[in-house]
Amino acid sequence: MQLRLNLTHYQELLEVKQDDGKRWLRDPIRNKWLVLQPEEMVRQLLIQYLLDVLGVNKNRIAIERGLSVNGLQKRCDILIFDRAMKPWLLVECKAPSVPLRQSVFRQIATYNMPLQVPYLLVCNGPEAYCCSIDFSKESYEFLEDLPAYPGPQEV
Repeated sequence: MQLRLNLTHYQELLEVKQDDGKRWLRDPIRNKWLVLQPEEMVRQLLIQYLLDVLGVNKNRIAIERGLSVNGLQKRCDILIFDRAMKPWLLVECKAPSVPLRQSVFRQIATYNMPLQVPYLLVCNGPEAYCCSIDFSKESYEFLEDLPAYPGPQEV
């Protein structure tokens, strides 16, 4: 089930500048300017959505966090922690021109092997899919909407 996130609504919240013949985008989590690339635009729009709609504290968001998968060093796009600092949502962003095919889902599932995060989200801007993982049953279920960010009593 495809999610309806309407990320373009958050473009006005992004800080963009032109410098040295390039367009730059400010990452509010890492507090640095990045060259505006299509995948980075999707990531930053999604971050604004997570902050605004889900109410995620920016101190609970990790960007391009390193992890080891089968002895190889990888980096996940976005990792959201719950209020107890347990990994809660793993996000893989793609440029709008990249279709969300099986290979993208395989990539995020591979990244999740060492993390064991209960929710996975893949997004290319116009399209987004989220699933919940049941590790005890070794199954997953696609969701109609993003799960609510857990409150203190839910952690």
